[in-house]
Amino acid sequence: MRKKHVAVLMGGFSSERPVSLSSGTACADALEAEGHKVTRIDVDRNVASVLAELKPDVAFNALHGPFGEDGTIQGILEYLAIPYTHSGVMSSALAMNKEMSKKIAKSVHIPVAESKVLNRFKIGNEHPMKPPYVVKPVNEGSSFGVVIVKEDQAHPPQIIGSKEWRYGETVMVERFIHGRELTCAVMGDVALGVTEIIPQGHSFYDYDSKYIAGGSKHECPAILSSKIYQKIQSLALKAHQAIGCRGVSRSDFRYDDRFSEEGEIIWLEVNTQPGMTPTSLVPEIAAAAGHSFGELLSWMVEDASCLR
Repeated sequence: MRKKHVAVLMGGFSSERPVSLSSGTACADALEAEGHKVTRIDVDRNVASVLAELKPDVAFNALHGPFGEDGTIQGILEYLAIPYTHSGVMSSALAMNKEMSKKIAKSVHIPVAESKVLNRFKIGNEHPMKPPYVVKPVNEGSSFGVVIVKEDQAHPPQIIGSKEWRYGETVMVERFIHGRELTCAVMGDVALGVTEIIPQGHSFYDYDSKYIAGGSKHECPAILSSKIYQKIQSLALKAHQAIGCRGVSRSDFRYDDRFSEEGEIIWLEVNTQPGMTPTSLVPEIAAAAGHSFGELLSWMVEDASCLR
């Protein structure tokens, strides 16, 4: 395998900048250890001219959030004809928009939670659906702006209509799904293992659970019946293919087994730029499937292309 000049794109200017810097640094260090020539690029609005001058063999996309995983940087890389990792322009844009990705998932019979999309100012003092429900921005990741409304709350939380809200005007209101938090990584056309995420001292898998060491416990592989385990794998692969994802993706699920083992499995979303930090799920799932961090990243570099 020829060693390549890899530009690792990280940072950027979304809410997820710190996560991206952590992912990018970990990836750059591991790719250097694998023998690649690596240039670290902290992405700003001059990224096109920086890349045009640099002319790397591959752009490794370690950006998260708007601009990095919504098709924007992917379009710039297409223009520059620089092969890149992860999903292409259209699938990135579709996966980032929770409303569109759920419509596609539902069309191929992947189970999703009932939801509605509203302007946040329209919510006011009346519950938009019977609690419990979740309010989340349509286009954010890392659990930014996620608000859980419990059964006993008389009104929707004021933060949704306040000046402090920084996550856009359009929100998704979705039925709250009780149960266990499961996630499954897909690598190419193979569903890897399923992990259960058990938040430690947090009510759900929020930003701190995801990115602070000890914020959550990962049960990898998840302790499930083989039937449920395989069903999660098949749904993750189905979502990856239906939305047109490439390279590596990660689908998140809820599994409510309070009343029976069959329970209810609900697909929440697919993440086309899953975290690659030391505490991240995909490197852990890949390791359990026999792929070291360096091998996983080298596979992604080899898999890189344009017109994805």
